[in-house]
Amino acid sequence: MLLQASNIHKSFGANAILSNIHLQVIPQQKIGLVGMNGAGKSTLLKILAGELTPSKGDIHKAKDVHIGYLKQSNIFNEDECIWDELTKPFATLLNMEKELRQLEQQISIMHTDTSSTTDNEHPLLKKYDALAEQFRSQGGYEIETKIRTILNGMGFAQIEPSTKVSTLSGGQKTRLSLCKLLLEEPTLLLLDEPTNHLDMPTLTWLETYLKHYKGAIIIVSHDRYFLDAVVDTTYEIERTEAIKYAGNYSFFLAEKQKNRQLQKKRFDQQQKEIQQMEEFVQKNIVRASTTKRAKSKRKALESMDVVDQPSAELKKAKFSFEQDKMSGKEVLHVDNLTLAYDEHSEPLMEHLNLHVRRGERIAIIGPNGIGKSTFIKTLTGKHETKQGLIKWGTNVTIGYYDQEQANLVGNHTILEEVWREYTELDELMIRTVLGHFLFSGEEVTKEIRDLSGGEKARVSLAKLMLKKANVLVLDEPTNHLDIFSKEVLEAALQHYEGTLLFISHDRYFMNRLCEKIIECSAHGFQHFLGNYDDYVEKKQEIEELKSTQSLENVKKTNVEDKNHYEQRKTEKQQERKKQRKIEQLEQSIAEIEDEISQLEQLLIDEQVLSDYEQLHEKTKEIEAKKENLNTLYEEWEQLQD
Repeated sequence: MLLQASNIHKSFGANAILSNIHLQVIPQQKIGLVGMNGAGKSTLLKILAGELTPSKGDIHKAKDVHIGYLKQSNIFNEDECIWDELTKPFATLLNMEKELRQLEQQISIMHTDTSSTTDNEHPLLKKYDALAEQFRSQGGYEIETKIRTILNGMGFAQIEPSTKVSTLSGGQKTRLSLCKLLLEEPTLLLLDEPTNHLDMPTLTWLETYLKHYKGAIIIVSHDRYFLDAVVDTTYEIERTEAIKYAGNYSFFLAEKQKNRQLQKKRFDQQQKEIQQMEEFVQKNIVRASTTKRAKSKRKALESMDVVDQPSAELKKAKFSFEQDKMSGKEVLHVDNLTLAYDEHSEPLMEHLNLHVRRGERIAIIGPNGIGKSTFIKTLTGKHETKQGLIKWGTNVTIGYYDQEQANLVGNHTILEEVWREYTELDELMIRTVLGHFLFSGEEVTKEIRDLSGGEKARVSLAKLMLKKANVLVLDEPTNHLDIFSKEVLEAALQHYEGTLLFISHDRYFMNRLCEKIIECSAHGFQHFLGNYDDYVEKKQEIEELKSTQSLENVKKTNVEDKNHYEQRKTEKQQERKKQRKIEQLEQSIAEIEDEISQLEQLLIDEQVLSDYEQLHEKTKEIEAKKENLNTLYEEWEQLQD
C-alpha cells in the first residue's frame, strides 16, 4: 500500500465538501477521480498532497513515498529558461556530476605526484569509481535524453530550450509544469486536469506515457477518452462521498447504471413485500385463529434489513436543440479558401475546400494555432476572407457557439443576457428555459462577469437552444463543462436533426457525434469518414500503405470508403431515431407503471373494497393498463435487439 486515506472529512464553514472518504493506492495503480464541478475532487487531491488538512480522518503513506502534485495553477521563476527549470529535478545528480569533474581534476594532479601509493589503491580513485557507478546507476548519463524526450512529447519541439519562462503562455506554463513533474518520476503522481491546453498529438503521447508509467497515478479529469485509456480504477465523488469502481470511465458508467437498476429493483420488491406483510398483520392481528401468524410476520418486519431507496439523481441540465425550418439539401460550399489573421499577414491555411450536405455531422481537428477557430469565424461572417468562396445554401439559419464567450456582456445579468436577444419571450418563459440549464430563483440575477467558465458555457448554450437554427457551428463546445454536462450536451446533439459542424479536442465527444472528420494543415483539408476511432485507424492504414504501396492504392481505398459513406450515414440516422423511440417507450412505461401502482393502492382502500362495482372497474382498468404495458415492453425488447 502506497497510500491510504481513511474516513476523510472536509468542511469549509458549515458546508461539508467531503465526508467519510476511503481511498487506497497500490503500486502502479492508475485511479481516476470523477464527479460534477464542485464535488470536491481537487480538494481531495490537495488533502492527499498534504496541501490541505482534513477536518477529520487520517492519511497513511508508506515509507519513502514521493508524491508529485500537478496543480491547476503552478509557480515558476519567470527569469529562468525552460532548460534550467527542467534540470531542477536532477539537482542531486548534477551536483554529483560536479563532484566527479572536481575529482577528475584532483586525479589529474595526482598523476604528477611521485607518491609510492599505486593508482589502484589511491583513495581518490576509489571514491571516483564509487561515485561514477552511483551516477551511472541513477541515470546521470540519461538526463539530457530524458528532458528532450519529454519536451518533444509535450509539444515543445519547436521552442528553444533557452526560451524564458516569462514569455510562455498560460497553457505552455501548465505543460511545462507537467514536464517537470514527469521528470521527477514520483512514486505517486497527483494530476489535476493534466489534459488542459493539450492538442491531440500531445494528448496521445501523454496517454501512452502514463499507461506505462512505473509509479501510481491519481487523475482528476473531464476528458473521458483519456480516462478510458489510462485508468484502471475509478472513484466517483457524489454527495460528498466516494464510491469505488474497479475499471475505467466507461466501466464506471455501465456499472453505476447496473447497480442503480439492481438497487431499485430490490427496493421495489422489498417495499411490495413489506406492504403485503403490513396488510396481513393489520387484518389478522385481532383474529384468534391468525393472531400467532400475524405476530410472527410483525416480528419479521421489525427485524428486516431494509434496502435503502436509491438516491434521486443529481440535478442536471436538460435541454434539446430544435430547428424552426429545414434547410436545403446543399448546406455549404467552400472553394479554394485562404485564411489569414489580416490582409497583411501570412496565410494560416490555403486551398480549403468543403462541401456540406443537410444532416451531416462534421468535426474539425488540427494542431493548436493552425486556424480552426478563424475558419469557422470566417464561415459565420465574423472574420474577413483573404481569398476564395463561401456559399451557404437555401433556408440556412446558423447557430454559432463561441468558445471564448465573446458574445456575452459582462455587466448583464443572466436573465438580461438571454432576454436581450429573445425580447418576444416573456420573463416566465426565459426563467423556465434558464431553469433547464440549472439557473433558478435569484441565480438568474448574477452578472455574467461573476460566472465560472462552466456557467458562462450554459448561458451560451441556452441562447443557442432558443435560436432553433438548422445549422449549428460550435467552437470547442465541451470546454469548461464537467463530465455530466458534456453527456447532456451530447444527448441533445445526438437527437438534433439539423446539420452539425464543430471544432473539438474531445475525442469521446467526437466518437459519439461525428460522421466525418476534417484534419487541418497549412496546405488544406484532409477528409476522413467516420468518428475519431475510425480516423485514427485510417491514419495508421495510410501510413502503412505509404510504406508498402503507391499513392494510387491509398486513393483507391478512400474511394471504396466513400461508397459506404451514405449507407453508414443512413444507419446512424436510423440508430438515432431508434434511440429516440426507446426513450419515448421508457417514459411511457414509467408513466403506466406509476398509474398501475396508484390504482393498486386504491384496491386496498376500505371504500373501494366495500364497493363491488368500483372494485371491478379499478381491477379492469389495471388489467387494461398491464396489457398496454406488456405491449410496450415487447416493442421495447424488439428495439433492443
